[in-house]
Amino acid sequence: MPKEKKEQAQTGGAEKGKEIRIVTRPVVTPGDLEKNPRAIKLLYIISLSNGISEKALMSLLYLMKQSGYDLGYSFTLLTQNPTSRDVLNELTMLKYLGFVEVNAHKKLVATGSGKEFLDSHMGIIGGDAENIRKLFNDLKPKIAPLDVEVDVKSRKKA
Repeated sequence: MPKEKKEQAQTGGAEKGKEIRIVTRPVVTPGDLEKNPRAIKLLYIISLSNGISEKALMSLLYLMKQSGYDLGYSFTLLTQNPTSRDVLNELTMLKYLGFVEVNAHKKLVATGSGKEFLDSHMGIIGGDAENIRKLFNDLKPKIAPLDVEVDVKSRKKA
């Protein structure tokens, strides 16, 4: 008798079941974020605002690049509005970690845990923090209309 049939005969014909173990692992961890200074700078930029729409953030980053401060994002212009898949991916990562959330007014805001993470990792941003803050304050009037547009659209839906 072949070996397989002998084993089935000894176990009463029932096949041996395999145990399935499900192990959950986070897709992204804060440790992964520590290795990505660009995403930390993005979190810092979001924390400077009291809420910024995704559209305004894209425009801000695009204008920063035009002003000479390049974070390394590549942009595509869609009907005069810059967009970047890299920025969207890093925003998704920051949201997943719970460091950024979308508030009731459809604006991105840094959460308490995001601000704590920033406080403990400001060394990664280093001297760029002052440059980013200055550029943010200089460019904020240019992106303000985009945030107002998002406010108007969110009020119409409510």
